[in-house]
Amino acid sequence: MEILVASAIGILTAAGIYLVLRLRTFPVILGISLLTYAVNVFLFASGRLAVGAPPILRDGVEVYADPLPQALVLTAIVISFGMTAVVVMIGLGAFLGSDTDRVDDPAEDAS
Repeated sequence: MEILVASAIGILTAAGIYLVLRLRTFPVILGISLLTYAVNVFLFASGRLAVGAPPILRDGVEVYADPLPQALVLTAIVISFGMTAVVVMIGLGAFLGSDTDRVDDPAEDAS
């Protein structure tokens, strides 16, 4: 189970970094989203991967899931949604202002 989650985090991170390094706005936004998904899965996995374990302490229970990473992931999802909305609006404004979605738009010659 741990190797599967670690592989998923690595694949999400690698794909996110690859997309962030592209020269178009939309792949950069997708790359940032994949990186936030990788961080969310990493935070969730930091609370011990236990199947069927209760998230609260009870008498007679020795293995339980830590609720703190779950709360952190819920907060991170809300923050990443807001961040994605802001980045999409900035990218849309840049596209409408310059009629291209290139990230490294070359400067116009003054001559």
